[in-house]
Amino acid sequence: MPISMSSVALQSFESTLSALSKILDKVAAHCEAKKIDPAVLLGMRLYPDMLPLTKQVQLASDFAKNTIGRLTGEPPKFPDEEKTIAELKARLAKTLDYIKSVTPAQIDAAVDKDVTFPIGPQQTMTLKGADYLIGFALPNFYFHAATAYDILRQSGVEIGKRDFLGRA
Repeated sequence: MPISMSSVALQSFESTLSALSKILDKVAAHCEAKKIDPAVLLGMRLYPDMLPLTKQVQLASDFAKNTIGRLTGEPPKFPDEEKTIAELKARLAKTLDYIKSVTPAQIDAAVDKDVTFPIGPQQTMTLKGADYLIGFALPNFYFHAATAYDILRQSGVEIGKRDFLGRA
């Protein structure tokens, strides 16, 4: 039985964004228990030239919504204004609501659609829908979600692989 684009995209985005939201709950609890200003963790990076936790969560959201939007029409635009855990959780919820608003048939119809997307400030790339989803969007989505997780693990938040997988 072949796997559909919609089953891959929807399952990947929904489960990982939901897990990321639950991880943010653990971040809030960790900050409360350890008397840490949450803004400190939201600004943490793995390395000085890497983006901070807040931006990693925003980018995971962006890759999910932009992928679905590019495959099915036009992606919504969310300003990057989140400064708190609650605001990041609200962004993830808004992203999940958007993803759930499209039908599997809409996504599956884009398998051979030309999808043009930015790959830098002045460059774009065009791939067929399936190639875009599997070869570009999902790897980038997971990169930013995993980097958010890694920042938190490095910062001492007690989370594990089961949290990342949404199985905790």
